[in-house]
Amino acid sequence: MREKTIGILGGMGPEATSDVFRRIIRFTKVKTDSEHIRVIIDSNPKIPDRTRAILGNGISPIDEMVATARKIQTAGADFLIIPCMTAHYFVEELEKSIDIPIINALKETNKYIDSQYPSMKKIGLLATTGTITTGLFQKALKNKIVIIPEKKEQENLVMDTIYGINGIKAGNTSVEVVEKFIKVVEKLQEEGVEGIIAGCTEVGLVLSSKDIDIPLIDPLTVLAKTAVVLAKNL
Repeated sequence: MREKTIGILGGMGPEATSDVFRRIIRFTKVKTDSEHIRVIIDSNPKIPDRTRAILGNGISPIDEMVATARKIQTAGADFLIIPCMTAHYFVEELEKSIDIPIINALKETNKYIDSQYPSMKKIGLLATTGTITTGLFQKALKNKIVIIPEKKEQENLVMDTIYGINGIKAGNTSVEVVEKFIKVVEKLQEEGVEGIIAGCTEVGLVLSSKDIDIPLIDPLTVLAKTAVVLAKNL
């Protein structure tokens, strides 16, 4: 069976795009360069901010997402992945405008939890306010209770750490950034969560499983592994 070509609709943000590509490379078992999977990447940081659009404070990203996805399709991709969790809010609309399938990172994460942590029912979510507001993970995680940070912590310790002047999107991946996320995780643990989902790709860029004492589930890792399996027909 022919090996499939992966398309990455990227730029949301560029770091997450390069990170998922690195993971695809790492998760592909090869002996030579030619055994790696063909990957077509369009890293388009000009796609309007997803969170602002969802909260009604900015223009919709869908037109730019569609245009970018069509370019990737035309270039030869067999399926598409999107390394931005918040952008999944627009996936259904995007699917109507292209002819190749989109691998839904949220649905794949739910499958992963059911497979690897079948008894896990109470999960903490670190994500953008846009993602939380839409209920994307709450809907995707079937038969699970999703616990989110309190409003003050969400704004001061999650959103500011991602979007602030010294936030991750501004290039800051220091220890101080990690410590802020750890504080939020500890608060969520007090509410009885059994695992944490890195529901924004920027969270997974800085927070690792060794930083906390409960499972950290990173949808970007799940997405990369799923893409490799599909491309290699494993």
